[in-house]
Amino acid sequence: MKWKRSERLVDMTSHLLENPHSLIPLTFFSQRYQAAKSSISEDLVIVKETFEENGTGKLITVSGAAGGVKYIPTVTETEVREVMALTKGILSHTDRLLPGGYLYMTDFLGDPKMMDRIGKVFASAFAETEVDVIMTVATKGIPIANAIARHLNVPVVIVRRDSKVTEGSTVSINYVSGSTRRIQTMVLSKRSMKSGQRVLITDDFMKAGGTMIGMKNLLEEFDCELAGTAVLVEAEHTEEVLVDDYISLIKLHAVNEKDRTIELEEGNYFEKGGIVL
Repeated sequence: MKWKRSERLVDMTSHLLENPHSLIPLTFFSQRYQAAKSSISEDLVIVKETFEENGTGKLITVSGAAGGVKYIPTVTETEVREVMALTKGILSHTDRLLPGGYLYMTDFLGDPKMMDRIGKVFASAFAETEVDVIMTVATKGIPIANAIARHLNVPVVIVRRDSKVTEGSTVSINYVSGSTRRIQTMVLSKRSMKSGQRVLITDDFMKAGGTMIGMKNLLEEFDCELAGTAVLVEAEHTEEVLVDDYISLIKLHAVNEKDRTIELEEGNYFEKGGIVL
């Protein structure tokens, strides 16, 4: 089959978007389209320029015998602020206010389009960070973890509150919840991670950061390293924050349970060096 240039460009773009952060040799495209490497290189220049002009991401060329091209999803500042504004608008409805200053977010976390956009925003922030695994706690952190993992092209591991027979042998730790100051338990299958992996931890909501500290301590049991921390919504801190370095998209500035009001603002995404084109 002889591919036309327009057909190659469409298929090539689709393949790159479906395989972010993967090094793809030029020989792969050359054999796939039965075209010379010089033609493939010209096609890739067109794709690269289009990605950068549209803010889709970056296309990096790696030279050498083992080289190729790699698509890195990134977002513009405009897109980040748009996602922030949408999130604030959705989560600011007064009927979302729950006792204790929490927000009802289950339906929002179940929106695949919003999760995909949020995942790309966080993946952009960690685009130049070596990440091998995304870790979160069941259950509400799972959609965010999967969305980030899709754009970083890495697996997800899920920490649970109790042991399941389907998990096999597990490692468990006790930690102090930052908000309730209660002793709680985290459990993770021994097969979930390998020693030496760099792990990005994430969750949907953070108050004092006790859950994040618990996951960080669990990494030590697996001899793994913390690559970063991503939080969808952080609460205004009225007490000592247990986590020092994290990136948040939204900040819950204030709630008034009596008046049923919710005040949200942008998180620290840009302050903490969120990467944009």
